[in-house]
Amino acid sequence: MAELNESLQERYSRQIRLPAFGKAAQQKLVDARVLIIGMGGLGSPASLYLASAGVGHLVLSDFDRVELSNLQRQIVHREESIGEPKAISARQTLVSVNSSIRVTAIDWQLDDNELEEQIAAADVVLDCSDNFETRFQVNASCFRHKTPLVSGAAIRMEGQLASFDPNRDTSPCYHCLYGDESGFAETCALEGVLSPVVGVIGTLQALEAVKLITGVGETLVGKLLLFDALGGGFREMRLPKDPGCSVCSY
Repeated sequence: MAELNESLQERYSRQIRLPAFGKAAQQKLVDARVLIIGMGGLGSPASLYLASAGVGHLVLSDFDRVELSNLQRQIVHREESIGEPKAISARQTLVSVNSSIRVTAIDWQLDDNELEEQIAAADVVLDCSDNFETRFQVNASCFRHKTPLVSGAAIRMEGQLASFDPNRDTSPCYHCLYGDESGFAETCALEGVLSPVVGVIGTLQALEAVKLITGVGETLVGKLLLFDALGGGFREMRLPKDPGCSVCSY
């Protein structure tokens, strides 16, 4: 357990001063381990805010490399990072933002056993991936290991966000939302996406992670948050647990 020393108290003083937060919540962040799967448009802002907020150990998983077209929205990467593995590039940026935290970069595709181990070791998982196969696999593993999951998605001018907590009997899971019918997986490469849209959703993913770690505030467990960038509004929908879900209802 890392000590919340005088230097760290000064660094995080604006959070510590919050009446609902204080030193106890900050200590929980400092002691936390968060796994971020995907260091693209969502993982970039999420990781930057979690690093700045003081999460003690960030584990970054991404086996892609930085491309020029990524820089429009993947703000954790720099022009000089083009061609580098995204996990390595992101680690360099995050360490420069906050040298007091630990950042582990996994720049290869995790096999099933490795993914299970990483999810089991995490306090919270952020799914910032861009395909249904990964999302379903991560969701199932999170419920096996009782690890809270924050799932985000963004495309074109819209985004969505939900949190799932296997430690709550009433919590649904990602499979409750989409079932077995994933359909055609739209991608930003094909459909396009406005840069700040992924910033909004990724930032909210970081906020949800902070709430889940510290217990401060109300999370989106049992809810689905929809963001319409074109209209400039949010809509919240109830997301009930599916009693017939093959992942979380047993």
